[in-house]
Amino acid sequence: MTHETLDTALAEAWIRAAAAAVGRTEEQLTALDAAIGDGDHGSNLRRGFTAVLAALDDAGSDGSAGFDSAGALLRTVGSTLLAKVGGASGPLYGQAFRVAGAELPPDAGPAACADALAAGLAAVRALGGAEPGDKTMVDALAPAVDALRTAAAAGAALAGATAAAADAAEQGARATTPLQARRGRASYLGPRSVGHQDPGATSAALIVRALADAAAR
Repeated sequence: MTHETLDTALAEAWIRAAAAAVGRTEEQLTALDAAIGDGDHGSNLRRGFTAVLAALDDAGSDGSAGFDSAGALLRTVGSTLLAKVGGASGPLYGQAFRVAGAELPPDAGPAACADALAAGLAAVRALGGAEPGDKTMVDALAPAVDALRTAAAAGAALAGATAAAADAAEQGARATTPLQARRGRASYLGPRSVGHQDPGATSAALIVRALADAAAR
């Protein structure tokens, strides 16, 4: 049974799927980061999402539903990542989830989800100063937002719209390989950053794919 809106149940399923994906790909993300960064992207994200899962579990430990909206849940995810993840990815993902959560209305359909993700993307760009083509997570998130908006405008249901967003994010992540980094630690390498897929774009794509997978269930 697919979901029609991004309600609290789907938001939790998304984040749990994202945490599982980070756990599965920790070594891959670390290897990508070792090539052009500090080599800790995978371990940092795993630590952060482990803390996120604990926060979700704690929220429902008293027998309550835990969160009164998907937006509240995503704001908690963002605050937890800000507190627990080191490096650049903690502030960037933390702000993205916090801002997206603040923008997300109750039971959001595809268009409202696109607006929320666009707000999160804007927060990432404001914080990191990155533009598309700079070889960062923006290269996955920007096409994902565009694809989600296009699918929503065409009348796609949430599962189909988020699947289109995930496809676009993955394509955007792969397209970072031939780019020279212009932001972040990878930019210090200059031309030596060419030929490596960006770890931030890769993790962003897997998080968007987790949303699509959860929406399709």
